[in-house]
Amino acid sequence: MATDVKKIIKDYILAINSHDVNKILSFWADDGIREDVALEIINHGKKEVTAFYNTAFVNFPDWKVELKSVFGAGDWAVLEYVLSGTQVHSSQPVVPATGKTFSFRGAEIFQFRNGKISKASDYYNMATIMQQLGLMPAQPK
Repeated sequence: MATDVKKIIKDYILAINSHDVNKILSFWADDGIREDVALEIINHGKKEVTAFYNTAFVNFPDWKVELKSVFGAGDWAVLEYVLSGTQVHSSQPVVPATGKTFSFRGAEIFQFRNGKISKASDYYNMATIMQQLGLMPAQPK
């Protein structure tokens, strides 16, 4: 039976928006890899993926993903999204919490194995976030 990767992605986004880390992890293979391309950070396995989401939800307690589109074929899926939130905490000493909100567009490519996420690569423009949080000057238009 073929895996319905589009349905898995839609359910995964619902889990993220509920901030239920255990539910989020249920979508991941034990050795899954989450790659944040903009920050050049790779999370290996459920333990590191757990740490990523726990930190994100502390730093941005209103973190929300709006699914714009999802495409799936075989063991691959791609989604376009808008991510928004308010930075109320910072786990990075060099990046102060600003209390400001952000909203940006991104895309993520997923690979599945046995119906679980084996790899996810997230692409977005980090400068947009930094500008919205007041941590980097906006570019003149």
